[in-house]
Amino acid sequence: MKRKSWAEARRRAAPPPPALKRTRSAASRAAGGEEERRRQLPPAGLETCLRIADRLYFAILYQKPKSGAANTHYFCIDDELVYENFYADFGPLNLAMVYRYCCKLNKKLKSFSLIRKNIIHYTGFDQKKQANAAFLIGSYAIIYLRESPEEVYRLILSGNVSYLPFRDASFGTCSFHLTLLDCFHAISKALQHGFLDFGTFDVNEYEHYERAENGDFNWIIPNKFIAFSGPHSRSKIENGYPHHAPEAYFPYFKQHKVTTIIRLNKKLYDAKRFTDAGFEHFDLFFADGSTPSDTIVKTFLNICENAEGVIAVHCKAGLGRTGTLIACYIMKHYRMTAAETIAWIRINRPGSVIGPQQHFLMDKQAELWTEGDIFRAKLKRNHKIAVTRILSGVDDISINNTRNRRTIQKDIELYSDDDETSYVTQGDKLRALKSKRQAKTPTASPLAWLLAMLVSTLCSIVIWWIVCGSLLPSLLFCLDGLRT
Repeated sequence: MKRKSWAEARRRAAPPPPALKRTRSAASRAAGGEEERRRQLPPAGLETCLRIADRLYFAILYQKPKSGAANTHYFCIDDELVYENFYADFGPLNLAMVYRYCCKLNKKLKSFSLIRKNIIHYTGFDQKKQANAAFLIGSYAIIYLRESPEEVYRLILSGNVSYLPFRDASFGTCSFHLTLLDCFHAISKALQHGFLDFGTFDVNEYEHYERAENGDFNWIIPNKFIAFSGPHSRSKIENGYPHHAPEAYFPYFKQHKVTTIIRLNKKLYDAKRFTDAGFEHFDLFFADGSTPSDTIVKTFLNICENAEGVIAVHCKAGLGRTGTLIACYIMKHYRMTAAETIAWIRINRPGSVIGPQQHFLMDKQAELWTEGDIFRAKLKRNHKIAVTRILSGVDDISINNTRNRRTIQKDIELYSDDDETSYVTQGDKLRALKSKRQAKTPTASPLAWLLAMLVSTLCSIVIWWIVCGSLLPSLLFCLDGLRT
């Protein structure tokens, strides 16, 4: 009884869905019994068929269905929306793919030609593609049908199907599993906190700037955090990976009110180039693939809590160290679990948070939640507080005092800049893989575009000549004969 009231309260509090109005709630579907569901299932021949909403189904098929059914429309995205892996990682699909899927599904559900047909999103027997397909339709149900993550997860498991958990982008054995439920909670929390809004989401901008040659950066929290690949002393291509000088980021950063740059890797450019352009710049260096010290975490949080504008964070690849520290902020200030936070960051920037960094965030969750509770409680009392004084059991820590500088310097000395130059690091490998895989994606060059335009123009001229030069005089002659 309590669960039903809670679910109904959530639906009453949520805004109306932007594209599709539901006619029945998930609770009523569950109470309606399996008999009605069986009566409304599409034709046999399906391994699993799950009813998501009126006319909307999710299926796992033995073989590709035959087209042309009178009351059924099948579609599949397994080969259309494909995760670009680093090593053995295979998902979840990124935010642009979630957006494109939702647009595609909304278009089908509202299509006049399909109005009397059941829409079936089907997937094959590749378990990795099954997990991504389930993630997409589950995300759609949360975003547009206002379902709870638990109800969506229960529904996609009701066909006695198990889905592979997602893993990190590291090479080797996976020691941390990210479930579909974690991803569904991440989508739900992102909606709740305003991180996710497809009404304002620019999919073309996302897909442009995530590419290595265009800057390799992603928004993690709109108007708060950008994660990006580390700039270089000058723009160049090295081992197939395009490096960008700090100046390459200035126009976009200034347009989007970035005020603060935080560097987590070794010094490959002079910070003065950012500060001379009006940006704040901080160095919080720790080893590639490792976890940050408590001092670095607290200093990072201090900087972010006092920054006036957007914070752009980078390490070497902008994935492991960058994702880990941004995750600490999200966990503290939005009380998201470590798994939900990792899921949300990876949906925005695939490959983020790697190896031991996942377990580090799990271990820090309770501490960060407590710090966040104290932070919010003191803000509610309208006291003028120094942010660093609210950290429980910790002495006063400020960004610039002598004690803090000495502690950070001690941490940095344990792992010098020279250590990263003596061998290829995890960040080097991840950046190279990202650049290599994106290079395989066909893109239209300016020359190819110009050639296509010329061909199109010539075709138009020929068609115009045929119509106006031969058919038009004949038509005029016939019309004149009829008039006579």
